[in-house]
Amino acid sequence: MEVSSIHVADDTFVAAPPAIVAEVFQDQRRWRRWWPDLRLDVRQDRGEQGIRWLVAGKLDGTMEVWLEPNLDGTTVHYFLHAEPVGGNVDIASLPEANRARRVAGRAMALEVKFLAEQGRRPGEPAVGAAPAR
Repeated sequence: MEVSSIHVADDTFVAAPPAIVAEVFQDQRRWRRWWPDLRLDVRQDRGEQGIRWLVAGKLDGTMEVWLEPNLDGTTVHYFLHAEPVGGNVDIASLPEANRARRVAGRAMALEVKFLAEQGRRPGEPAVGAAPAR
């Protein structure tokens, strides 16, 4: 099995149900802000389970956001598997390129968390959660 030069996998817990988290991903203008140098072609819009893209532009590969129901919220799993475009790849620059993509993925996940949780304070029930009995 071949490993991509750019390989990012990350998870973030969001205290909101998958339906609310999925709504954040429906606004394609956010995609351009999160990944300004990439062109994303939706391969599979899985609704409350996430989205899968083909990636082009500075990278050539695939990207996925998988939304997994977890406790009273959602775990956002983010995956990017790609190769730099442009022929000659400088092996020495790959660690920094991977770090930059991890940072961009984390920024995206934290924005999703902020938007989906709608100002929820730590320790409060998840947004959209059923009231306690």
